[in-house]
Amino acid sequence: MARFYSMKFLSSCFCCLLFATTMFSQDNSTQASNTNGATTQAESPQSNADTLRKEAQNPIASLVSVPIQNNLNFNINPGQRTQDVLNIQPVIPVALTKDVNLIVRWITPIIWQPFPSSTPGTEVGTYGLGDMQPTFFFSPSKPSKLIWGAGPIFQLPTATNKALGQGKFGIGPSFVWLVQPGKWTVGTLVNNVWSVAGPSDRPDVNQMLLQYFINYNLQKGWYVGEMPIITANWQAPNSQRWVVPVGGTLGRIMKLGPQPVNLQLGFYANPIRPANTSSWKMLIQVALLYPKKPK
Repeated sequence: MARFYSMKFLSSCFCCLLFATTMFSQDNSTQASNTNGATTQAESPQSNADTLRKEAQNPIASLVSVPIQNNLNFNINPGQRTQDVLNIQPVIPVALTKDVNLIVRWITPIIWQPFPSSTPGTEVGTYGLGDMQPTFFFSPSKPSKLIWGAGPIFQLPTATNKALGQGKFGIGPSFVWLVQPGKWTVGTLVNNVWSVAGPSDRPDVNQMLLQYFINYNLQKGWYVGEMPIITANWQAPNSQRWVVPVGGTLGRIMKLGPQPVNLQLGFYANPIRPANTSSWKMLIQVALLYPKKPK
C-alpha cells in the first residue's frame, strides 16, 4: 500500500507542477474560443474568452467539459493521515428538444483511504474506485437571467473496497440555479441521496450536499471565488452531522496549445466537522473544455 501512497503523492506533485506552469504562461493564451454558435466575426477575442469563462463557471451550460479534480484531505485522526480523492467528472449536454437540454454530470472518484498505523510516519490504507454519482439535469435551452436545472442523482455501489464506499444504491433529487450579472457568477447546487437497496449489514444512507459558488472574473482569464461543499449526514448525531468548509479558490480560463482549459487551485478549512475527520483540504483541478464551434 505504501507504493500506492507514493504514486498518489507523485501524481499530486505533477498536478501542482502542471498548474504552476500553465497558470503563469503567456497572457495571450487566454484567448479561448467562443461557445456560442451564433457568434459573428464582429465579436472580439476578449468577448469570446469572457463567454467561455462564464460557460465554464455554469454547471449546466451547453458546454462539454471534463474536469479532473484532485482533493487532498489533511489531518485525519488518529495519526494525522491524508486522504486523496481524484474525481473525474465529465459534463455532457444533450439537446432533447428545442426547449429542453439534458445535462449529464457523472462523478467517478478514485480514492486513497489511509488507515491508522502503529508505525509513526508510515501510512497504510487501500486504493481504488469509490461510489460513482451520475446526475441528470433537465434545463431550459432558451437563455434567461435565471439559469436553472433539476433532475435525479444516483449513487452507484461501485467501490472496490468497503472502506471506499457506502455499499448502497441510492437516489434523490438534485437542483442547481445561478445568475451571471456582469463579472459575477452566483449560484447553488444541492442534492439529497437516500439509499433504496443494498446489503442489510451496511448503514442506510441519507445525506445532503450543498455547494454555493461565488466567482468574480478578473482580467486575462483570471477569477477568484468561493465554492465550498457543505455536507450533512442525517443518519449521524447532531454533533457529528455537518461538514462546513471555509476558504477560497483561484482560477484561470486559458489555452494549453489549442485546448481551452479551466484551472483551479483552492484551500478550504473545515471549522465544523465530525470528530477525527479532515481539518482542511487542498484542491487542484484541470478541466478540459470543448466549446461549440461556430456554424
